Amino acid sequence: MSAQFGKWNFDGAPPAREYLAKAEIMLAPYGPDGGNSYSADGAGIVYRAFHTTKESRDVEQPYISTRGAVITWDGRLDNRGDLILALGGALSNHSPDVTIVAAAFDRWGTDGFSTLIGDWALSIWDPSQRSLILARDPFGARRLYYFLEDEQVTWSTLLDPIVLLCGKAFSLCEEYVAGWISFFPAAHLTPYVGIHSVPPSFYVSIRNRRPTAYRYWDFDPGKGIRYNSDAEYEEHFRSVFADAVGCRLRSDTPVLAELSGGMDSSSIVLMADTILHRGSADAPRLDTLSYYNDSEPNWDERPYFTKVEERRGCSGCHIDVGRLEPLTTQFESTSFAATPGSSCSRLSESGMRFSECLASQGNRVLLSGIGGDEVTGGVPTAAPELADLLARAEFRRLARQLRVWALNKRKPWLQLLFEAARGFFPTALVGRDPAPWLCSAFLKENRTALRGYETRLKLFGPLPSFQENTSTLALLRRQLSCEGRPPEPAYEKRFPYVDRQLLEFLFAIPREQLVRPGQRRSLMRRALAGIVPEEILNRKRKPFVVRAPLVKLSTDWRDLLETNQQMVSSSLNIVDAKVFRQTLQTALDGQQVGIVPLMRTLGIELWLRAVKPYGVLAEG
Repeated sequence: MSAQFGKWNFDGAPPAREYLAKAEIMLAPYGPDGGNSYSADGAGIVYRAFHTTKESRDVEQPYISTRGAVITWDGRLDNRGDLILALGGALSNHSPDVTIVAAAFDRWGTDGFSTLIGDWALSIWDPSQRSLILARDPFGARRLYYFLEDEQVTWSTLLDPIVLLCGKAFSLCEEYVAGWISFFPAAHLTPYVGIHSVPPSFYVSIRNRRPTAYRYWDFDPGKGIRYNSDAEYEEHFRSVFADAVGCRLRSDTPVLAELSGGMDSSSIVLMADTILHRGSADAPRLDTLSYYNDSEPNWDERPYFTKVEERRGCSGCHIDVGRLEPLTTQFESTSFAATPGSSCSRLSESGMRFSECLASQGNRVLLSGIGGDEVTGGVPTAAPELADLLARAEFRRLARQLRVWALNKRKPWLQLLFEAARGFFPTALVGRDPAPWLCSAFLKENRTALRGYETRLKLFGPLPSFQENTSTLALLRRQLSCEGRPPEPAYEKRFPYVDRQLLEFLFAIPREQLVRPGQRRSLMRRALAGIVPEEILNRKRKPFVVRAPLVKLSTDWRDLLETNQQMVSSSLNIVDAKVFRQTLQTALDGQQVGIVPLMRTLGIELWLRAVKPYGVLAEG
């Protein structure tokens, strides 16, 4: 995952060399393979390389296209072959991704962005047109930020240099904080008012000192895939899932895969093994990384990831996360944490073990199972299917499915009907109650973010199940946008379940293929039988672990009390310190509280304390 930074002075004055040198120092840990820079016509651009493929080592960036556009590309292009065939010219199978992207832009302009399949962040400075284009992949696997002022614009794949080098303090973005407390903030937000993130599936064009955002690609709600048998759906799933995993094995160093023992990670690992055994991937080897906590009664991962290791014939790196470490450890770092999500400290024991694992095995790529549960029918609910039947007025079939699901769920069919219909109600009638310790004014202004940006289903237009899919995808985009970029040792995280062609297939098939009465994730279980051990395919859904956070709260109670006495978030009128203190005590007394928003509020408070010495946030 390479790093890029740029500054364009609208008056044509060159950015100061010292300024660009400081930016390069900040980028260097994320791009340890050297770099290059460009400076002309009032623009200064710095690029630091992090190579994961042999092709990327054969070209320098910033890259100048045939038409003179200055391009910096941080990404992985999965449809290289199709683009090379379509573009022709001097391109070949050995061409680096950036040269293919440059040829596509020279030929098709911004219309070509929709053809770039993979994870990427792209900046294009056109000196002849005096314009800057910033674009981001459809799902937000890579980040790209920009800060537009009256006389200049600054952009980077890292927040740190934009925030630390601008010479000013920013107001805290309350909507970002609210989104962080509930689930994740909107993908275009940052904690700093005025600094924006390019939204996934959009490009931002800056011309005449004005930014304009354009969506370049989206799912087609009218696309449908219908087969005559389950076997055909299963074959298609195996094919697109294998492609999703296979293109993420494009690496000239060994690949590391997270292996929790759940269906998502186990399926990735065993499908990757199948692909590697066929000789259909570049990666020389696949290693695995598993976390365990034998003291956590609800976390019984070890027997399951051991089963996968037995199937593979080799064991991976195992990290015990059972040792309690203070909550404040994640912010004990000498480096600046630009966001709450980028504050994972290497000082923790598990963090150091992870770094040692990467360094000892030479891994530069990490495969993650994020998104699998969400997109393959992990929530065993009939609501989307029943809502589709309601919207299409298929009342006979609706009545039949209500009876089937009512027997399976052991619920009255009227209750199931209400659960399906409530998605059409205004969100104000069904929204969750926000955290009670938040100040009333903050709550009122940010209610939408605090409720996870819930949306009401529309009766007309795309089917409700498609609307549910896009809502789930929006949550995943927000989650990926908050993934912290790791420094030293740098690595690139890849997400097979957040794959465009896989998602296009899953969004186009009937809902009943994914979830059936008594069969959550039905299609995936059927399609991967024989590849993934039966014990894992039939494993019950993993429970949410709450004991560890509660034990940490109890262990760190004194420190938390001290924190509570002088809360930065209270001085900013975000948290009512008294109510927050009462809620902490309630949690320690063993009573039920919203443990996720509680811990996230603590994280926000500790992050605010960590960034305060840098003077980047304006006083309340």
